[in-house]
Amino acid sequence: MIEIELRAMLAEDWPSVSKIYSEGMSTGYATFEQQTPSYETWCTNHLKKCRIVAFLGDKCMGWAALSPVSKRAVYSGVAEVSIYISTHAQGKGVGSKLMQALIMQSEESGLWTLQSGIFPENNGSIKLHEKMGFRYIGKRERIAQRDGIWKDNLLFERRSKIVGTN
Repeated sequence: MIEIELRAMLAEDWPSVSKIYSEGMSTGYATFEQQTPSYETWCTNHLKKCRIVAFLGDKCMGWAALSPVSKRAVYSGVAEVSIYISTHAQGKGVGSKLMQALIMQSEESGLWTLQSGIFPENNGSIKLHEKMGFRYIGKRERIAQRDGIWKDNLLFERRSKIVGTN
């Protein structure tokens, strides 16, 4: 495992973060999105808290962030995970470090459930989520199209053992 620094994502990290996001998009199995959003659009769609970047020196290795699953107050403790690792950093423990930090920050922020929708072809993400205590809860068949092809999405969930337990 390599030595990386984790810290809160800053606006000036966006060029590196968006580059890694674009790398994920280019695989065809990381997201349904096909265009990198502006920083402002990305910010609007993600929680202000729980945004983390991983750096090795001055090189961004990956990032993780959370999105709300609903605007309804009853779901305020539930968020969706986005985690992207640079192609040159995959398989080096960066995803595990980011996910551990994201889980810790989410619980410190009062979130009791994290969920992820993962393409069946994304074996690395599936393994990471399972390793970090997420459980497979089902498959959404043909939920949306990517490049004109209907795609399935596997649903994973992690319930906090310290938040929302009473």
